Amino acid sequence: MKTFNCACGELIFFENVKCLVCGRELGFLPDVLTLSSLEAADGGLFKATSGKSGGQLYKKCQNYAKESVCNWMIPAEPAPGKEQNTFCASCRLNQTIPDLSLDQNHDLWRRMEMAKRRLVYTLLLFKLPLANKTEDPEKGLAFAFLEDGVNPDGSVSKVMTGHENGLITLNIAEADDSVREKIRNAMKEPLRTLLGHFRHEIGHYYWDRLIRDTNYLDRFRTLFGDEQADYEQALQHHYSHGAPPDWQNNYISHYATAHPWEDWAETWAHFMHIQDTLEVANDFGLVGKSIRLDPGDAQQPRRKTWLSSEQVTFEGIIGAWAELTIALNSINRCMGVADVYPFVLSPPITNKLQFIFEVISAGSAKSAVATNSKK
Repeated sequence: MKTFNCACGELIFFENVKCLVCGRELGFLPDVLTLSSLEAADGGLFKATSGKSGGQLYKKCQNYAKESVCNWMIPAEPAPGKEQNTFCASCRLNQTIPDLSLDQNHDLWRRMEMAKRRLVYTLLLFKLPLANKTEDPEKGLAFAFLEDGVNPDGSVSKVMTGHENGLITLNIAEADDSVREKIRNAMKEPLRTLLGHFRHEIGHYYWDRLIRDTNYLDRFRTLFGDEQADYEQALQHHYSHGAPPDWQNNYISHYATAHPWEDWAETWAHFMHIQDTLEVANDFGLVGKSIRLDPGDAQQPRRKTWLSSEQVTFEGIIGAWAELTIALNSINRCMGVADVYPFVLSPPITNKLQFIFEVISAGSAKSAVATNSKK
């Protein structure tokens, strides 16, 4: 997530709602993917100071104006053929939100929305097909943020995070850092984050949109395996027996070994991690140092510099990522803490990531064609 600038020149960040220097209100404009300072206009509307907005007027998302869990804006004039909305492009994806009569739920919901907006930002950046269930009841996307309940007999009814037919369900307990860290340790996961859950589950959604019944299915099965294998049996086997001893050679995570669908979703989430982190690294000028990846090989030429302009190919992306993660891990070790990137990208894993890059690129192109055909 790159940084932005207020009209006064101060650096501002994706989740900010006010500039700490000049006091201007801020709002994210999803139609042009920028965070802008705002100037009040008549009728409760706002003019965005960013030149990208074209001078048009906006209003605050209802969850911004009333609940303070969002900072996204809505164009005052809807696009041709679209209805006027009170919720932004991210909040319109909500089917169910937590029970706000419970005080702790509001903060958990706020954290859920922060992670979801980062997810939606990347999907918009990728130009992937993205519609809510109202716009597309059959293929649209929706989120349900639920909490564990208590049955009449006193037992706990657990909410399972997952995806089914475009509905992504997340247990709001995952927004509690202490709860999530306890689960991470119990599951022996190197990385478990709220944003990671969103990226994993959206991978399942886009498998349905971009792989199922397409020409990509055969290549998917070659790389990830046959998804027709019984899913429930595969999960039971995984939880009973764990991953194969050499799983790191072929899978990005322990859980990815459970079933081809989970391998896809874990690898998809990882590709989104890479893209978002590289956007930050480029924005701060952290990518560009040439590193010899094998210091023991004196004959190996130093790797070329991977600048942001070269990260339009998979080779450019993975090259920049290799350089950046070496630097990040080295910095963490200087502080005496664990590596920020505890993963190894073997050739089979890299091939899977490249396939996802190709699928996203093709999905982006199809989405653009569909959009243009409606104009």
